[in-house]
Amino acid sequence: MTDIFREIDEELRRERFEKIWDRYAHYIIALAVLIVVATAAVVGWRQYQARERRAESVEYSAALQLAARGDPTGAAKALDQLAGRAAIGYATLARLQSAALKAGAGDRAAAIATYDALASDGGLEPLYRDLASLLAAQQMLETGEPQAVIERLKPLAGGDSPWRPSALELTGLAQLKAGDKAAALDTFKRLADDLSAPQGVRARAAEMITALNS
Repeated sequence: MTDIFREIDEELRRERFEKIWDRYAHYIIALAVLIVVATAAVVGWRQYQARERRAESVEYSAALQLAARGDPTGAAKALDQLAGRAAIGYATLARLQSAALKAGAGDRAAAIATYDALASDGGLEPLYRDLASLLAAQQMLETGEPQAVIERLKPLAGGDSPWRPSALELTGLAQLKAGDKAAALDTFKRLADDLSAPQGVRARAAEMITALNS
């Protein structure tokens, strides 16, 4: 008797399954196809991205080789072209390197313009925008605009930016260039006493204090 009931139960389950399958088979098949297609699309996209990053890496290296061979202008141009079509990682790196090459070639105005564009790019993380602003201020200091540099560095020098020690150091140099020795001395003292600042930066600040007091 137990075997008969078991067979009947299995037959009922099979009939229920067949009815469910007949009703929903096309949905189940469609879902399975969708999963396969979505998986293939994700894998394909990742492979495409990997190929793009490799191509960007090769292009970036080629631009740096141009600079190493004594063609900073050509290298900067190649980097600007790369930045215009690369993903945000290599685009940011290319723009920073392009600005550095322009500055090294003596075109400080072009370097500052590139750094300013980076600093105002809302698509970048604050870390990189602040770095660009700091580097622009450094180039501005070279052109003889100390007060503009001081104003520009205030948000970095007075906040909690990781670039704060460098911003303070540049601020002290700008104050000194502007002829405000007392303000420069105060800034370098703040920097020398800042235990969170890198040791090298604090050491330079201490040397400046010694020089200013002698």
